[in-house]
Amino acid sequence: MVEPTPHRVAILGAGIGEKHLAGFLQLTDRFNVRTICDLDPGKAANLAGQVPGCRVETDLEAVLAAPDIDIVDICLPPHLHGPVAAKAFAAGMHVICEKPIAGSVLEADGIAAAAAAAGRMFFPVFQYRYGRALYQLTALVDSGLAGRPLVATAETHWNRGADYYAVPWRGKWATERGGAILGHAIHNHDLVAQYFGHITSVCAMVDTRVNPIETEDCAALAMTTQSGGLVTSSVTLGSARDETRFRLVFEHLTAESAREPYTPGEGEWRFTARDPERQAEIDRVVARSKGEAAARPEGFAGLFDAIASSLAGMDAGLVDMSSGIRSIELVAAIYLSARTAQTVSLPLDRSHPICATWMPDPAGGDPDDR
Repeated sequence: MVEPTPHRVAILGAGIGEKHLAGFLQLTDRFNVRTICDLDPGKAANLAGQVPGCRVETDLEAVLAAPDIDIVDICLPPHLHGPVAAKAFAAGMHVICEKPIAGSVLEADGIAAAAAAAGRMFFPVFQYRYGRALYQLTALVDSGLAGRPLVATAETHWNRGADYYAVPWRGKWATERGGAILGHAIHNHDLVAQYFGHITSVCAMVDTRVNPIETEDCAALAMTTQSGGLVTSSVTLGSARDETRFRLVFEHLTAESAREPYTPGEGEWRFTARDPERQAEIDRVVARSKGEAAARPEGFAGLFDAIASSLAGMDAGLVDMSSGIRSIELVAAIYLSARTAQTVSLPLDRSHPICATWMPDPAGGDPDDR
């Protein structure tokens, strides 16, 4: 298949958009960043200066009216993700969107419907899936050396304080839409689901213990998965250091990550055979996949490469809209479980009030009581 000309991209938001730009710049044969849009023209100009001919915009409507943009990359505060995606589809553009893709389950469903109606694609940003260690783990699973998933642990232990929450939209239900469950651990839960299957139930406790904010900054979760595997997740924004850690125990091997907080799949993992006599076989698969993984981009570049392949009609193993919706469903289920002290099954019944909003009632009630 002949590769098309590079996709023309507008990045909306010069915060995390800076890391997105670095990913696109590793793939200049597949993407051409034409515009950086931010309310702060200085921040936008700083990024645009890295790309010859890249425009600076402060007006979203001007970006959506531009005839030379194929893809809008949304890196805005969470409460803007859904409305801006809808406008981009109406303008005939594909959408890449940072997490969380929506502020409710029904909004996520609506985004999927709008994309389908417009004949456009929506790509959730789950860049953690793209890393050399995970390419190795996938090779082990595909070779049959892992076996059935048994149990997994995920730790999202980060340090966020007053300086982080000085950004006006953070820590508030109306603008951030949620706390550590939505904005920090969502990547790690997606990563576990990639290897253990969709989350089928969750029992959750959440609390605000670190910062004087509206949303939660600590959580402890117990989950079941489609494979039958059991998962525990520990989340805090009060850790001494930013650390992310996984331990995935399969029938025949255990996979253990290092502690890189934002790029866990790009570090060195240990793959240990339960039967020591099979360790050499595991090591051979890992060694072979290391060579293959070296040629594959990681992180944001890995995700964007998969997006370009998907748009070209290739099977790229892409994180699709259904995964994005499931990530939002899990957030809703966590809040429902924490507020009712009950185990919540997934997928959620769309008639349940938690699917319309998980935002606390200003009068003090919970969404599920309304």
